[in-house]
Formats: sequence, structure tokens, C-alpha cells
Amino acid sequence: MKIEFIVNGMKCDGCVNRIKNVLSSIRGIKSYDISLENKKLVVDVKKEKVINEIIKKVEDLGFTLEKC
Repeated sequence: MKIEFIVNGMKCDGCVNRIKNVLSSIRGIKSYDISLENKKLVVDVKKEKVINEIIKKVEDLGFTLEKC
């Protein structure tokens, strides 16, 4: 199940790396792709319940996510 988000507040490669570090620690994510240029995050999850954890952890870093 793939979900697309717009990531607000992402300004540099450091931001991308902080998000990647958080995503790599979450169980249930099959894969993800993040684009600084497009401000997009595409996440492929095993179960829908993982989505709330993704949103919470990324927003705890100071970013906001909007579903596309």
C-alpha cells in the first residue's frame, strides 16, 4: 500500500537525512522514496496502521505532512 505525502518545512539534504533516519527505524515500511526537489515522500507500508506512526515521528522532527 503506497501513500504519498507533501512534506512541508523540508529545506536541505540534512532535513532529508533526518527523515530517512526516522523512517528506517519504523517497522512495517517496505520502502520509501523522498524528494527534496518535489517536497514529496512516498511510503510503501505493509499495514495501514503504520501510517499514523510515520506521521507522528516525522512531525516530531518539526515537519508537517499532507496526504496527496
